[in-house]
Amino acid sequence: MSARLKHGHYDHAYHHKQSQYVVKEYSRSEAMEERYEHKTKAHIQEVVRTKMTEKYVREEPMIRGPTFLVRLRSHTVFEHTSIKLFCSVEGFPMPIVKWFKDGVILDISSGKYLTEDKGGVHTLEIPRCSTDDTAQYTAMAGNLHGQASSQASIIVKRFKHEEESCPYAWLPYTTAMLPKIHYTKIRITFVEKFGPVFATEGGSATLSATMILDPNLANLQPEAQWYRDDTRLHDSKWVKIETGRGFTKLTLPNLYKDDEGLYKIRMVTKGGTAEHSAFVSVADGPPPVPNAPGAPMDMKVHDANRDYVIVSWKPPNTTTEGPILGYFVDKCEVGTENWTQCNDHPIKICKYPVAGLFEGHSYYFRVRAVNSHGISKPSRMSDPIAALDPTEFERLHAKKLGGKLDVVSHHDEVEVDGKPPAPPSGMYAPETDRTYVVLTWKAPHYHSKAPMWYYIEKTMADSDAWHRVNTQVPIRSPRYAVFDLAEGTQYKFRVLSANMFGTSEPSEPTGPIETQELKGVPSAPGQVIATTETDTSVLIQWTPPKEPNKLIGYYIDQCVKGSKDWMSANHKPHKSTSFVVSGLTKGETYVFRVQAINEIGLSDESQESAPLTVKAALTHPSAPYDVALLNCDGHSMVLNWKKPLHNGGAHIKEYYVDKRRSGTSVWREINIPPVKERLYKVEGLTEGAVYQFQVYAANLAGLGPASKHSADFTCEAWTMPEPGPAYDLTFCEVRDHSLVVEWQKPVYTGSGPVTGYHVEYAKKGTSDWTTANEKAVSHRFFKVTGLEEGTSYNFRVRPVNDAGAGMASMPSDPVTAKAVSGSQEVSCVVDKKSGDIVLSFESCQMSEGSHFIWKKDYKEITDFSKGVEIKTEGSHSKLIFKNPDKEDFGTFSVAVSNTAGVSSSYSISSEELEKMLALSFDIRHPIIPLKSELAYKILERGRMRFWLQAEEISSNVTYKFFANNKELSGADPNKMGHDESTGVIEYIMDHFTEDDEGTFTFQITDGGGIAQSSLVLIGDAFKAALAEADYQRREYIRVKEGPHFSEFLSLHVGDDCSVTLVCKVANLKKESEFHWYREDTEIIPDVKPDLGAGVCKLPIKLFSLKTAGIYKATISDDRGKDMSQIDISGKVFEEAIEKINHLAGASAAELVIHCTATGIQLQCHMKYYTSEMNITWYHGETKLSHSDKVVIGGTPAMATMEVIEPTEKDKGVYSIVITDPEDSHKRSLDLSGDVYEKAFVEFQKLKAEAYAERNRGKVVGGLPDVVTIMEKKTLSLTCTVCGDPRAQVSWLKNGAEVEPDDQYVVSLDQGRFASLTIKGVSMEDSGRYTMIVQNKYGGESVDIVVSVYRHGEKIPEAKPTLTPKTIIPPKLPIEIPQPKAHAAPSPAPSSPSPAPPKAAPGRGVKSPTPTRRK
Repeated sequence: MSARLKHGHYDHAYHHKQSQYVVKEYSRSEAMEERYEHKTKAHIQEVVRTKMTEKYVREEPMIRGPTFLVRLRSHTVFEHTSIKLFCSVEGFPMPIVKWFKDGVILDISSGKYLTEDKGGVHTLEIPRCSTDDTAQYTAMAGNLHGQASSQASIIVKRFKHEEESCPYAWLPYTTAMLPKIHYTKIRITFVEKFGPVFATEGGSATLSATMILDPNLANLQPEAQWYRDDTRLHDSKWVKIETGRGFTKLTLPNLYKDDEGLYKIRMVTKGGTAEHSAFVSVADGPPPVPNAPGAPMDMKVHDANRDYVIVSWKPPNTTTEGPILGYFVDKCEVGTENWTQCNDHPIKICKYPVAGLFEGHSYYFRVRAVNSHGISKPSRMSDPIAALDPTEFERLHAKKLGGKLDVVSHHDEVEVDGKPPAPPSGMYAPETDRTYVVLTWKAPHYHSKAPMWYYIEKTMADSDAWHRVNTQVPIRSPRYAVFDLAEGTQYKFRVLSANMFGTSEPSEPTGPIETQELKGVPSAPGQVIATTETDTSVLIQWTPPKEPNKLIGYYIDQCVKGSKDWMSANHKPHKSTSFVVSGLTKGETYVFRVQAINEIGLSDESQESAPLTVKAALTHPSAPYDVALLNCDGHSMVLNWKKPLHNGGAHIKEYYVDKRRSGTSVWREINIPPVKERLYKVEGLTEGAVYQFQVYAANLAGLGPASKHSADFTCEAWTMPEPGPAYDLTFCEVRDHSLVVEWQKPVYTGSGPVTGYHVEYAKKGTSDWTTANEKAVSHRFFKVTGLEEGTSYNFRVRPVNDAGAGMASMPSDPVTAKAVSGSQEVSCVVDKKSGDIVLSFESCQMSEGSHFIWKKDYKEITDFSKGVEIKTEGSHSKLIFKNPDKEDFGTFSVAVSNTAGVSSSYSISSEELEKMLALSFDIRHPIIPLKSELAYKILERGRMRFWLQAEEISSNVTYKFFANNKELSGADPNKMGHDESTGVIEYIMDHFTEDDEGTFTFQITDGGGIAQSSLVLIGDAFKAALAEADYQRREYIRVKEGPHFSEFLSLHVGDDCSVTLVCKVANLKKESEFHWYREDTEIIPDVKPDLGAGVCKLPIKLFSLKTAGIYKATISDDRGKDMSQIDISGKVFEEAIEKINHLAGASAAELVIHCTATGIQLQCHMKYYTSEMNITWYHGETKLSHSDKVVIGGTPAMATMEVIEPTEKDKGVYSIVITDPEDSHKRSLDLSGDVYEKAFVEFQKLKAEAYAERNRGKVVGGLPDVVTIMEKKTLSLTCTVCGDPRAQVSWLKNGAEVEPDDQYVVSLDQGRFASLTIKGVSMEDSGRYTMIVQNKYGGESVDIVVSVYRHGEKIPEAKPTLTPKTIIPPKLPIEIPQPKAHAAPSPAPSSPSPAPPKAAPGRGVKSPTPTRRK
């Protein structure tokens, strides 16, 4: 061995930089005395086990139940010798083994038996055997995950002269093994079984089953095996299995669509198995975004190598989502939670090579689907996988170095002299895809220890230009995947082997290997056939697609017939061409379709199946049972049997009976053709012979199994005087403490007729029979009472004749005294309409094929000739007596077939029947009630309609009409008829004349009911009717011949709240005239009526009570005149106001504030307002009324409410409510805070201004605007003034104050009458004179133009050129004197009172205030 090897120097220069090879060294120090004794093989196995653990990473320890690797063997030994039984057991945790002898645990403490356990090898030793040790021995291994057992027999033999006393002495002396072992037969009966489960991703599901074991032995418990789609399931992260004594449970804690499938529980015993299965459906969970696809599933990892793996998955169904555009593959290194996306762009097929892995690292993988709406949830992650060279372990070897060091290394890491290896051979491609090929080859026959690797070369199939594929990474294993190939292209490959001494010749090239071409999805599956399975499932079968294109499976969709709401029946691809769709609605009709899938996607949908209604499929009936002998005459026997418990979904059509002699095995059919009833007489028997019989039942589906053969029946004639057994015991009306038993009379009656019957019963499982009736009953039914609720009983019937009690019938099947949940009783009433006596029953259960069977005294009612009728609708049935009589008393019962014994009865006594018959007579002979007595109505053309209305009439009603005791016919021109739906009967008299005065009568007959109604028309009543008929006759003629109103006056309210009278006229000509009137006063409208259009309108402006009254319209010409009239008052007016309320209320604006001199006013603008509208004002919750304090009113454009002299108390929320019959409209305003303060300030301002306006100085009247006067005349300008306080008056001439003198005299009499007198006027006195009247609240000035002319001159025409009156504003602030009632004086003005105006310069003078004259 070279020095480099001894010192651990290894040259790996020829390896790739990233390639690492594990070398394990085992050494010890020089001081250690113990030597390594491990052999080379042991070292290699240790390293391999370590590597395998690294390659297949497990998230949790391996968990499994016990398994026998080596089972016990049977032995035959002589007594007084020793024997050992061996077995080997594995499991995790390590199982514990217990030993049993003939089913009884061994007493190890006795010292007779020795046990040993070494590393899973268990031994039972019997040091000195005796014949008592001959037995069957069982090793029972168990851990918390289950149990397993192994059995063997030990036969201890004596010496030959004692063999007769040994129970096994018949065995050959040389027998080494016990012959066939007869295992204990354990019968397993499932009590509770799991059914189909319909769950959603992310949820959980639990499947459990309980069972009865017979016998239930602790050391022989069955093994529970769970399967999904025939694949065995074990405890894991995704599956939890729990099994105990008599139960087993499987839990799926976190559901994915991978969990969908057919789940089966198989209970395994040595004597056989018991199985049950059901489908678990896992639908897609809510997508991350609406209409995103469902998650892919079944993520698998293939061809794992040191730096790549190939993953595959199955696509989701897209019944309602958009098509899949591609997939994203994610990876996550074990031990982290960092998922990274492997592909930048969606890939369209369900397979992807993931490269760029780190050697020795383990990874999880998952996949997500993408469509136009978004990305799906991720699939369930794959099992972890390590990136390692799959052939690495094959190249390990161990070497002992001088006893000091053991080295485990690879074959190719040992340096030896040698030569290049031979070329590989047998290269082929086990897997091809669109862009890669997996190649494998046979390694060359190689003995050298020098490391060897491979190079792969490729070329196009039609070329010889070879290119090396792996230029940088040496290939260590004879398997490699070549990536980045062109799709649908042919290549050839070859491989070269190499070592440190050189490279071999190339291998033989492969034949042309073509990469796959994307052919697309499979073609659509063929014909889909749906057949019935159960009442909630359907079997779907279809033809596979003609172009499978690497088919993965199928998706099945279902849809209720007539809708387009397709739903997925499965959410994981189904492989076979048949599928059972579960969870359907019984009685509903469905159609189905199928899609095929491959790694590219889904095919087109198949054609839809024919519609199929869900119902149970027909099966063979179960076997009849309890074959009984009813009579024997020595040559024949009469047999009876019980019908099968299950009829297979169809009626039992016939029975077949076989016989055989007791002790023989050959059965012979004895009834051809088959019998229909369960009573059959077997002829041609041999007297004294013993026979056995068996019976088959048949329905539409075929022949069922044979019954258990009967007891031995001896063919001897019956001669006993007592009667034979009754038979066919049936039960109905089962309640908590009672039931009714029915039976058939015996075939053999004995020496005399049967006089009665005794009913006996016993609790199930006992033979303590109790007689229910001490006195025999003569009829063949009996109600047994006094039963215990929930207790099961057997019943039998014993007939009686004069000779005594006869044979008891065969005991019935057990019947539990427990009422059917929801049971109801039969009710009996007399129909209020028809008088029929009606027995009614509502069934609490119904199933397909259920029907009601009515009986009288427990005999089915079949005679319907006396008016008995049965009506059934759904779950409700009635027994109706159309013609009841005194014989219809008794017990009436009803039973519902195909249910859990739903039945009931009602007993009608003779007394009760008599009362019901009397009530029925009263109902059938009634007085027909009338809603309306005979009345009349005058129709068009003066025809007279006489009518009445009955509460109800039938189609069979008849009636007659009389006038003055004379029957009138309904023939033309008169008319008579009725309306069945309304009960109205009428007679229309075409011509009503003076001769018709008198009495009119209707006589009605309907079934047994009668009615009569009369009308007397005489005197004034007749005259009024006759006058009205004449009027209508004339009216008819008028309308037909002259101008007239085709539509009379009506009142219309427009959307803008305008009110208009509208009418239509017809049959006009050019000369026709139209006029409007109100209260007989003609109205001239602004717009003349448009007679050409035939429509006349009259707008009523400012509609209110003031405009109410009687309005008329007339149309006339030379042919005649017509008039229409409407009274706009009362209801007509109210309806118009209600319409205005509605329109105005809807248009009402928000409240606004408008201040006045008297208060604060709230205004609500709307389309129209009038005081007659239903408008209410509120202050808070208080309704306001018109008063001195609150003034309510408005204008046509708005409603107003004014608070007079507001105070602090008037603050708050004010509302207006406009109410109409349909709705109310409310507007509110909060008059408080700043809003109130601002409004109050504005009110005070306006109030002061108004006060000043009222009390300022004013010229009331008397002054002209222009005065013309002759020279030397006296001019007197006089007027009346007012003001409070008294106004001061001053006069100006041309703007200068006039000073009084002898010529100008100024006076103010009583403070009211002011005058300016100019004596002897001259031409200089012409000009503009101004009178000023003023006090502290202001005043006004008036201009007068004076024109003086000379005598003899033409009087000049003077015109005023200035404003005749000018307002003088008050001095601010305006003071309003406080009322005298206030004690506090008015506050001093904030500014001095305004001073009187100063006199203008000139001759003017202020008029003195004169004293009041006395």
